[in-house]
Amino acid sequence: MTYVNSTRVARNGLADRFSTLTETIRTALRQRRLYAQAVRELSTLSDRELADLGISRLSIADVAREAAYGK
Repeated sequence: MTYVNSTRVARNGLADRFSTLTETIRTALRQRRLYAQAVRELSTLSDRELADLGISRLSIADVAREAAYGK
């Protein structure tokens, strides 16, 4: 008795790899812009306004990082 096993490997072509790379770069740029905007906006607030939000001036970068990139 004979039988045949065939296994197909899905391979991404060059176009697929390029589009994945492009989307990765776009996502990274979008996150970086969101981070910079959050830092800019939080930095313009007074210490009192930041305290009302429960944010210290030292933690602005951490809050902006979490907003842009998640935990």
